[in-house]
Amino acid sequence: MTEPGEAPGRLPGSVYAAADARLSEVDAQVAARYPGERAGRQPVHTVYVPAHRFSGGVVERWGEQARVVFAGHGDALGLEPGIADRVRRKLAVEPIEDLRIDFEDGYGNPGDETEDADALACARVLVCSPGTPFTGIRFKSFEASTRRRGIRTLDVFLDGLGGELPPGFVVTLPKVTAVAQVAVLVDVLGTLEAAYGLAEGALRFEVQIETPQSIVDADGRIAIASIISAAAGRCVGLHYGTYDYSAALGIAGAYQSMDHPAADFAKAFMQVAAAGTGIRLSDGSTNRLPVGDAVLPAWREHLRLVRRSLERGFYQGWDLHPHQLPTRFAATYAFFRENLPSAVARLRGYAAQAAGAVLDEPATVRALSAFLLRGLDCGAVDEDELPFDRAWLRARATP
Repeated sequence: MTEPGEAPGRLPGSVYAAADARLSEVDAQVAARYPGERAGRQPVHTVYVPAHRFSGGVVERWGEQARVVFAGHGDALGLEPGIADRVRRKLAVEPIEDLRIDFEDGYGNPGDETEDADALACARVLVCSPGTPFTGIRFKSFEASTRRRGIRTLDVFLDGLGGELPPGFVVTLPKVTAVAQVAVLVDVLGTLEAAYGLAEGALRFEVQIETPQSIVDADGRIAIASIISAAAGRCVGLHYGTYDYSAALGIAGAYQSMDHPAADFAKAFMQVAAAGTGIRLSDGSTNRLPVGDAVLPAWREHLRLVRRSLERGFYQGWDLHPHQLPTRFAATYAFFRENLPSAVARLRGYAAQAAGAVLDEPATVRALSAFLLRGLDCGAVDEDELPFDRAWLRARATP
């Protein structure tokens, strides 16, 4: 029994010191590997435009096409008036959040001379008028048959940029079949930074998860965790590739989709591997395009798939056609608007330490705060609707 004035417990100080000594190195490793959610905005989508179709004014053209089709068919979706109004404003002001100029599947193999010319021309257009908060290119994979072409496209594109990276610039590494490909990309990017006078670490990349080998490697290990390690802090995103991944598993074309069980399996691995690292996730695309007589059926399918991704914690996806923009924003806005009242009420209760129907822990408060920040960033929520400012939310969204 502890006497008055005595410290409780019977362990000597040496036990505490020994635990600290044994775990100090691990503490540092965990802190470095899992810094938590990265600060700043995450786009709700990435729009892929083949390099040979990219030119000045592409953002405005996509916005105009999206506005026209929404004006003609949008009423049939039965959106709430407030959601529809927000979609119209978004399409007028910022129809594309993240633009990826595609030198891979959407571009093909036109030959070295043509690809060099296109890489240079696209870079020069991007310098003059990026038009989006986030930009980048997808180059060819680092597999043997395309590796040299992929590296050269990166080099020529940076030459066209003149040593000045556009806002939110990232590059995309597709079809990873070995972790070593990621390690080699890290070395190549470091060399390119030195060659073009860029700051160390300025060139960041996303990895497309579109091969079975990027989920489980040849030795049966979880490859995504190794990919993140090999990226040496340069990887900022993992993007699921719906059709390459499905085809690699032998899934018949009619059943390849974002909501196939095989897709959910891969994305669950992505989610677990990236949790806490600051690496952001993106779901893939649907190839069912809302064109011609298929506008409304394809829109309803897109609304369902985008909503499904959001509910599963994938706040970003791919869009491949201007007509997909209205439903991308409609689904996103509806998701944030529907959950806005409860998120605000729960944060108010937590801030006031009030007992309510839900007892939230600090981890949930971080998620609620991040949710509202995402809503603000994409235009689903207005600042004057919230009793908290961005600084308050950011402070609570950070571990």
